[in-house]
Amino acid sequence: MNAPVAPEIAELEEQERRLTLPRFTHDDAWTLGTLLVELARERNAPVAVDIRRGGQQLFHAALPGSTPDNDAWIDRKRRVVERYGCSSLLVGSRFRAKGTTFEDSSRLDLDTYAAHGGAFPLTVKDTGVIGTVVVSGLPQIEDHRMVVEALDKFLKA
Repeated sequence: MNAPVAPEIAELEEQERRLTLPRFTHDDAWTLGTLLVELARERNAPVAVDIRRGGQQLFHAALPGSTPDNDAWIDRKRRVVERYGCSSLLVGSRFRAKGTTFEDSSRLDLDTYAAHGGAFPLTVKDTGVIGTVVVSGLPQIEDHRMVVEALDKFLKA
């Protein structure tokens, strides 16, 4: 079985433009988080899910099969979004497009930052990035796709 192919940079940038939210409340965090848990359960995905606004954790769930390592990955991927203002997969893709890697060229502590897919900015229209939604437990492209799918459904609800 072939590994999923990462989306192109233009597609990742388009996802971020398209998935801009009109607002993001505590109730919205609960709705988005439970939507992600439902998607994960449907797929028997051993993931952890985390949603934060600013410095406050608004939602966290660890599904069967996830481990404490998933929480560590969540923190590392989240910090990339907080630092760069875009998805962790996009950050890693931009480094690769320059012929290098995040690990080789970011000059950041790799125990603190990971530019692997699964962390996505929560961007509110006319405000900017206000938080993050992160999934960890699957291969990075699948983590990213699960977040994008959930945000798509969330915006259509």
